[in-house]
Amino acid sequence: MLRELHIQNLAVIHDITVELDPGLNCFTGQTGAGKSLIIGALEILLGLRQPTDMLRKGAGGGESAEGRVSGLFHITSKNLRQEIANATDLPLDAEPELLITRRLFESRGGGGGRTSASINGTPITNAMLKQVGEILVDVHGQHDAQFLLKPANQLAVLDEFGNASDLRQQFTDLYRRRQELLAQQKELATSRTLRKQQLELYEFQAREIDEAQLVAGEYETLVGRNRVLSNLEKIKRTSGAAYGVLYEEEGAILSRLKSAAAILLELAQLDDALAPIATQVKDATLSLDDAAFSLRRYVDRLDLDPEELETNHQRLNLVTRLIDKYVGRNANGTVEEVLAYRRQIAEKIEELRAQDQDFSTSARQIADIESQLRDIGATLSAARKKAADKLAPLVHAQLADLGMKEARFHVELQPIQSDLAPAAKAPAAKSHQSALGTQDLQLTLADFSTSSGLETVEFMIAPNPGQPARPLRRIASGGELSRVMLALKSITAARGGADRVSVLVFDEIDANVGGRMGTVIGEKLRDLAAFHQVLCITHLPQIAAFADRHLTIRKSITGSPTSNAGAAQTTTTVSLMTGEARILELAEMTAGPSPSHTALSQARELLSTGTGGKRKRRPGA
Repeated sequence: MLRELHIQNLAVIHDITVELDPGLNCFTGQTGAGKSLIIGALEILLGLRQPTDMLRKGAGGGESAEGRVSGLFHITSKNLRQEIANATDLPLDAEPELLITRRLFESRGGGGGRTSASINGTPITNAMLKQVGEILVDVHGQHDAQFLLKPANQLAVLDEFGNASDLRQQFTDLYRRRQELLAQQKELATSRTLRKQQLELYEFQAREIDEAQLVAGEYETLVGRNRVLSNLEKIKRTSGAAYGVLYEEEGAILSRLKSAAAILLELAQLDDALAPIATQVKDATLSLDDAAFSLRRYVDRLDLDPEELETNHQRLNLVTRLIDKYVGRNANGTVEEVLAYRRQIAEKIEELRAQDQDFSTSARQIADIESQLRDIGATLSAARKKAADKLAPLVHAQLADLGMKEARFHVELQPIQSDLAPAAKAPAAKSHQSALGTQDLQLTLADFSTSSGLETVEFMIAPNPGQPARPLRRIASGGELSRVMLALKSITAARGGADRVSVLVFDEIDANVGGRMGTVIGEKLRDLAAFHQVLCITHLPQIAAFADRHLTIRKSITGSPTSNAGAAQTTTTVSLMTGEARILELAEMTAGPSPSHTALSQARELLSTGTGGKRKRRPGA
């Protein structure tokens, strides 16, 4: 509920505070006194109306000019608090008190200025403010159409009336999951050709590397062996010559060295100082003799095998090509790096194969979800048809009470038309008999184009005989519109719709109706106030008499507009009517200023009738 509304420097309002009752609050006053300005201020507060040129003259100059509207709400409904928290991303779900403030600034040079909004002192955007406004307040007036006039909200009302909200939520959850899978599948399908090409490339590369059976370090071995085999004749010839110089030829090094060693050993027997030298030469002779023997064996093993040379050459070319291909010619690559690349593409191959598997899995999941959507959608359609059939006569009865006996109301359910590309259709479409009884719905991928179900809803009304039914949102008469809204609100509130909105506002709902009808409207507003807080602007005492809180708007002029231009000031005030003051206000609404004793008696009787039949309000309403 709205506990308190504070308005400062707005149009003809200087500074007023309006305290409100949880039930029915009626605003009365002469035409032009500013009654609708109170409702306008509430709409500005909640972002439902633009505050164009609304700053009060004399509020200040230039950037210092400021208007302010503040509203203190007390929200007992956890659902409403959670909705507001979700809309504003603020931790409000556990806070029943909600202080909303909107400030209006005037720019230098005139014209519309900027505005700012906050909740409990935390700034919010205008878009957030409007969302909060649509959650908290439902305004119905001569030219206003808010919550119930939107087809999407009418669908929600119908589902709530028909106890189908849980079914709708199931459908919505499945629909959103399906949309996620479709987006995933679309992304996979878009890259499928490229992914296939990548997979084929990686698989080819993996096979090529695997078939080579590379061994770490073999490149260096192959290079060395290829060098030997390519120069085998030269190596054999030259090493044989070296052996001859060492051992076989006349005057060979070993023969002469052995002679030198023998001489030195003989001399060492004569001079001990030569013993170390003789030993060194002897050891060198033995070592060189072993080297000559090894060289002989090496030369003997050097047999040219053309097949081995060709095999080694081919293997070296293969390994070199793989290194150049997968590591790079200028990178001094190794076999180890080629094997590391093989491990990398193994991971990529698994990833690409998993994506193909994801595509197949998501396709199966989508098919399963669509099967559930068909079943739940059919059940939901049937529930809506049943609810629509029940709602129409209830609205007719309410409208008859409100003086619209000839009005005809019905709920039009239209199957959703496909809005997806034909290419998205499933290969085989299933069908079922529509709950609307008008046609078969071919339920394919293309039919689930909204998250609300398989049909749209439009509330249709023909206010007068002979007129075609038109959408409720396009009714021209504000009085008729307000009465239809009152009828719908009375029905939905009585069936547990009190959690949907906190405050209902009716601006001159009594337009074009007489006193007798005013009593009926007053009774319905009183009954509606058992479920919602109701704010009502009225000219009829028959309605005002039912108010839990009666507030009168008065306009006064100070100063003289003729003596000094611009010196006069117009001010609007709000006064609480109680006791004899309220009786006098009701009498003046009936008979004009200075009412007679008869008019005062009638006012007392009206007040007794209105206040004597109050219903007990639901706890927390």
